[in-house]
Amino acid sequence: MLSEHASPLAAVGGVDAGGQNVYVAQLTRQLARRGHAVDVFTRRCHPDEREVVDFCENGRVVHVPAGPAAFVRKEELLRWMPGFAAFVEDFWRRGGRPYDIVHANFWMSGLAACRLKAALGRPFVVTFHALGRVRLFHQGAADGFPRERLRVEQRVIDEADCVIAECPQDEEDLTTLYRADARRIAQIPCGYDPEEMHPVAKRLARRIAGLPENGRLLLQLGRLVPRKGVDNVIRALGRLVHDHRLDARLAIVGGASEAPDDQATPEIERLRCVAKRERVESRVLFLGRKARERLKYYYSAADVFVSTPWYEPFGMTPLEAMACGRPVVGSDVGGIKSTVADGRTGHLVPVDDPRALAAVLARLYRHPLRLRSLGRRSLRRAARFTWTRVTDAVEKVYEEILSHGKIPTSRIYR
Repeated sequence: MLSEHASPLAAVGGVDAGGQNVYVAQLTRQLARRGHAVDVFTRRCHPDEREVVDFCENGRVVHVPAGPAAFVRKEELLRWMPGFAAFVEDFWRRGGRPYDIVHANFWMSGLAACRLKAALGRPFVVTFHALGRVRLFHQGAADGFPRERLRVEQRVIDEADCVIAECPQDEEDLTTLYRADARRIAQIPCGYDPEEMHPVAKRLARRIAGLPENGRLLLQLGRLVPRKGVDNVIRALGRLVHDHRLDARLAIVGGASEAPDDQATPEIERLRCVAKRERVESRVLFLGRKARERLKYYYSAADVFVSTPWYEPFGMTPLEAMACGRPVVGSDVGGIKSTVADGRTGHLVPVDDPRALAAVLARLYRHPLRLRSLGRRSLRRAARFTWTRVTDAVEKVYEEILSHGKIPTSRIYR
């Protein structure tokens, strides 16, 4: 498993630690439980990190000395990828582990996988987690990745034995923007762990999370970066309070530190300014990053989970909220529009439209029976997306490639 910037050992919620970290960690655990030996190669970010760390039974994390042993933004990592690939190849040759297949995560790991395939003849699968052309369309000049990314992505897509698309939109983007061969695409979503994410009684959850036990509470949880659209949620809160006359608060979980810190997470300062302009600064609760084992309390404490990113390759947090029995109101984009059943488990809204978002939230709060019904349906629908089912599909892809050199033409994920 290659994951150059996203270690399964990292605390999720920081600038470069999010869904990919969870994906790699969960897939590794699930495969290891089935008896597969899995090594995850990720860049060494601290001088004290040992080369090989046991992650779980049958699963290890290998820290690759590529670039400085310190945090480096993923936008600046490309120059270190030749060294990353060379180390993995050397470790492979001297380590004695007969790897059968490589699973690359993100485009730079895909570049390393191309080298390993050429040098060692092993097939590889790639999950991009985000595509450069899509990001560039939405972020424009704010996109900090080198333009070489687009060329590298095209090479990886052309050379991969299988590309895993995380949702229908992801598959469409691959075939239309990159001319990917649809016969080598397997559409497999991300998942959640029922032991990790499950409903907790709302009052108890609020008490454990240290949140107000009474009153309306919305939740936004995830990485705090502009593309996640948290400012849109704050503006919608302003309209909910001032136009619809509904008393509500918004809890925001995420950031680079456990306590909210504007220096460590500059996006917080920008969001505070948005809240002040909307006259809801006292109603927006910045809570900082929380350990994964505590997230179920924050999801369960909310009445509604709100997620309105500009674009979203999959979006694990809406699914995790559904697994905790909470309805989701989210952007009509990417994976969100394939996990949220509009009108049955929540609602889909246009991107960057706080007025429309506030109107949907107001309707839900004025019909509490419907709000509870959406939550119950969310919980039932989430059962389709467990990591066990996801790993079943990924494992089938590996087996088909190793046995037949290609993936089956029928749908992988059911």
